[in-house]
Amino acid sequence: MSAPTGIAASQELSAAFSDVIESKDTRFLKVSIRNESLVPDGTFPSSGTLEEDLSKMQSILEDNVPAYVLARLDDPPSEWLVVYYVPDTAKVRDKMLYAATRNTLTKSLGSAHFTDSIFATSKDDVTAESYARHKQHLAAPKPMSAREKEMAAVKAAERQAGGSQYEGSRARQNHVGQGVGLKWTEDVENAVQELGNGEGSAIVVLSIDSSSETLLLSSVVECSVEALGASLPVSEPSYAFFAWSQSVTGRPKREIIFIYSCPSSSPIKHRMLYSSGASSVLQSAKGILSLSPGSSALAARRIETSDPAELTEEYLIAELGLDPAAAAASSISTTLDGEKKAFARPKGPGRKR
Repeated sequence: MSAPTGIAASQELSAAFSDVIESKDTRFLKVSIRNESLVPDGTFPSSGTLEEDLSKMQSILEDNVPAYVLARLDDPPSEWLVVYYVPDTAKVRDKMLYAATRNTLTKSLGSAHFTDSIFATSKDDVTAESYARHKQHLAAPKPMSAREKEMAAVKAAERQAGGSQYEGSRARQNHVGQGVGLKWTEDVENAVQELGNGEGSAIVVLSIDSSSETLLLSSVVECSVEALGASLPVSEPSYAFFAWSQSVTGRPKREIIFIYSCPSSSPIKHRMLYSSGASSVLQSAKGILSLSPGSSALAARRIETSDPAELTEEYLIAELGLDPAAAAASSISTTLDGEKKAFARPKGPGRKR
């Protein structure tokens, strides 16, 4: 949940970055936040390959102080790696400030320069060995859910048959994982689909396996609105789909509410991961629920919270823009025997003589 912080890149930083681009012999440019600005905090020359120069990072970074480090790649040297260093031991305010400003950094200097990034919570995350593991992770094929494997087999069969025999299977297009987003396991997809087709109030809580960027099913339980806050983790981020059967707006209604919970005590790496994946999870869920004609629909607004305890009925009413007063006023126009009174048009102003 990156929010505008009012922090901008200083002229000194823009000039320093232009200089290191031209110099060709600078390996690292350290950037810090001071006096509400992004400022250069030292440049460091190349002495070998990037992997060899990463040993310098141990002296560039401080144990308890966040920083950004721009690192020139070897091939091609015109591209840069961004290291977002936010140690676990840093002050909470500093953690939030650096997390919320990271997009400002790259946008201010030109996003096209930066082709890779690393999120580090300790100096051990920026060694040559950890960078090698990072590159292996990027090069590895993305894991596929059972659903995605099934669709891949269907598409392969379509290609072999010239597309004619399997034309009807296109109606079963997978709505999960399209574009940039998290992988969905089959049990997660089924849980969301069954929630939409069910009755009463219930909740599906999801978490992320950060190593594979895959959604995992944490729990599926019947849940009243009074128990909603207690159903979510209090120290880790989570996504939840809450099926709420309510009559707040008059006529009984059941809809699915998407909730993104990010407690302030959550690790910074987890907050970044969950924040960037929330929109894709919501869009994928819309696709899943649309496959079932009788499914409950997603609410028009999503809910975000940093404290699950605040998820009360009053909070949902306010965040979803529901208007109980309007519903009560509407019911007054209905007579006791169920017949609706005609709407009385107010008289207009008298005509001037």
